[in-house]
Amino acid sequence: MATESSPLRPIIAAAEKEFAKHRDIHTVGDLLAFWPRRYRTRESDLGAVTPGEFLVGVAEVRSASTRPMQKRKGTMLNVVITDGRHDIGITFFTAWGHEKALVPGARGIFAGTVGTYNQRLQLTHPGYTMLDDFDAGERKSLIPIYRRVGKLHTWTVTESVRRVLDVLDDVPDALPPEVRERRRLVSRIDALRGIHTPDSLDEVEEARRRLRYEEAFVLQATLAQRRRVSAAQATRARPGRPDGLLAAFDQRLPFTLTDGQREIGSTVADELGRAVPMHRLLQGEVGSGKTVVALRAMLQAVDSGGQAALLAPTEVLAAQHHRTMSGMLGDLALGGMLGGAEHGTRVVLLTGSMSTAERRKALLDVVSGEAGIVVGTHALLQEHVEFLDLALVVVDEQHRFGVEQRDALRGKGATPPHVLVMTATPIPRTVAMTVFGDLETSTLRELPAGRAPITTHVVPEERPGWMARTWARVAEEVAAGRQAYVVCPRIGDDDAPDEGAVLAAPDADLDPEGEEAPAPPRPLKSVTAVHAALVDEPALAGLTVEVLHGRLAPDDKDAVMARFQRGETDVLVSTTVIEVGVDVPNASVMVVMDADRFGVSQLHQLRGRIGRGGFPGLCLLVTGTEAEPARVRLAAVAATTDGFELARLDLSQRREGDILGAAQHGRRTQLEFLHILEHEDVIEDAREDAFAVVDADPELAGHPLLAAAVQARVDAEQAAYLERG
Repeated sequence: MATESSPLRPIIAAAEKEFAKHRDIHTVGDLLAFWPRRYRTRESDLGAVTPGEFLVGVAEVRSASTRPMQKRKGTMLNVVITDGRHDIGITFFTAWGHEKALVPGARGIFAGTVGTYNQRLQLTHPGYTMLDDFDAGERKSLIPIYRRVGKLHTWTVTESVRRVLDVLDDVPDALPPEVRERRRLVSRIDALRGIHTPDSLDEVEEARRRLRYEEAFVLQATLAQRRRVSAAQATRARPGRPDGLLAAFDQRLPFTLTDGQREIGSTVADELGRAVPMHRLLQGEVGSGKTVVALRAMLQAVDSGGQAALLAPTEVLAAQHHRTMSGMLGDLALGGMLGGAEHGTRVVLLTGSMSTAERRKALLDVVSGEAGIVVGTHALLQEHVEFLDLALVVVDEQHRFGVEQRDALRGKGATPPHVLVMTATPIPRTVAMTVFGDLETSTLRELPAGRAPITTHVVPEERPGWMARTWARVAEEVAAGRQAYVVCPRIGDDDAPDEGAVLAAPDADLDPEGEEAPAPPRPLKSVTAVHAALVDEPALAGLTVEVLHGRLAPDDKDAVMARFQRGETDVLVSTTVIEVGVDVPNASVMVVMDADRFGVSQLHQLRGRIGRGGFPGLCLLVTGTEAEPARVRLAAVAATTDGFELARLDLSQRREGDILGAAQHGRRTQLEFLHILEHEDVIEDAREDAFAVVDADPELAGHPLLAAAVQARVDAEQAAYLERG
């Protein structure tokens, strides 16, 4: 009897090579996890087909006739098939091998691309299988349709799966029996039969409901185990002190903290004061003041005698954080230096492009403890970077870092450091439960006073005069004393997209088998080309236009940003290095080139760079696409500045694997039936059940099949990614 780990060869040897080559299917379990994309009923509607469509339909042969070919040897076969209401012709240019099967009254499944001949629809040399052969004595009302597997027809895949199911009496079931009974779920073997060989759509849905719950349950069991591991760790409490840096900083704040900042700050302070490592996610709208919350936590860590490190994804953002924090702290950031406050500390910047002397000085400040706050990029993760006493790790825009990178920084503490991860991409509750399920989550919804409204418009490149008006609007803003960003997805015309760009794929259609068929991508606008065009743009005559991108030397990047911040540059043509953290209050207009190629959340992030100085903002999303999904997406961004609403839109358009981070590892998504944004009730039920099982049996010793499913479904690297800590 076969098991899920059995190889395919003894069962379906003829198709084995095609399965392995085209779908990486090698075992019985692999094949059973190759799910049908949709189902066909026994009744087809041949009247609904159109030229170019790939038809997979059940029909009866109405007539069949042969005749000699006119211009070459051989006999052709003309067949008419019918669904009882509509007919369609079939032509075979050789009758041999077909005329005995395709006789009047025979029924079969026919598959091929619909064409026309003499203004009539027809199929030319379609694939087909007769239902008597296909049924093998078992007549089902639904026919599963699978994704293409090399040269195999979909009915070959179906027959292969049926052969496998015929020799399986049962399969391992990860769901504990009591959970399955409480949730009224079918067994796993019944779910597999219901998916692959169903009698009705109701049976399909029951099977999907079971498999959907299993996916949610295994993920939640993984998160429950991770949370227990975190809770069992011990670290050094960092309670701060009432007369320290944090108190001095609070007294000097030139603005009032929002209610959300105060509430979350109090929660973070309390968790830092415990001997269990804090693992908290801080999410908030663009410009909601997350940096202030993080800085106050870092100052508490310093007050307790420890150090704090902030990891940023780009040098531009790291430098911005360093300037912002140093500016906010004033002489409190000059500890031990002339003019520094008596109880101050040092804020040190560490990046990979610093000179040897600068890096040596920074490393000495870090290892000696003189630097209480260290801001840096991936350079912080290098082996020779040592901390005296790392108390708190803050990860900004955490989705931009891999698992090993975050773990490398955590490992630099003598005891496990407290961890605060931040994101300006709002996360719906279902995603938080599924992806961040072992982290406590805090959300900043209020915007500080002084943020001006931002108006967003979509600019179709093909509309006459619209681009000219775009640059005229930029000139008008500059004439009013403001500044502008122009964002491009790549640096030069021959370059790949800039490393900071999170580009959406060109909007894709589905081919007849459900496979993606992306439209040919348009050439992306580059910083160098757009800069050259704007220098010659009559509307911008006399304006100062500069470029900024990640390939510039560090000193040049700093100089460009400094000139832009001082107002000496009117228009900054940049890649997405200005996406987060860059704060130039005088900037009031942003033009995003090839906006359709950016994700919804990234467009919202970019837009957040303007309107920060009390002046109304203007964001212009330039697009050359005519694809309706992209236009709808851009219209949605233009219609609202609510980041939470846009986050749901963004996530609804992405695969579950992208949401879970599977794309970061080059793996396919682990979820097939669970849609995170649609199945909140399933996630909540599975979370309740899984946490109860793990609480009662942390090592899952009494649930070996569940333990095996957790290990198989979420490998060590994926589990670390889900941990987010």
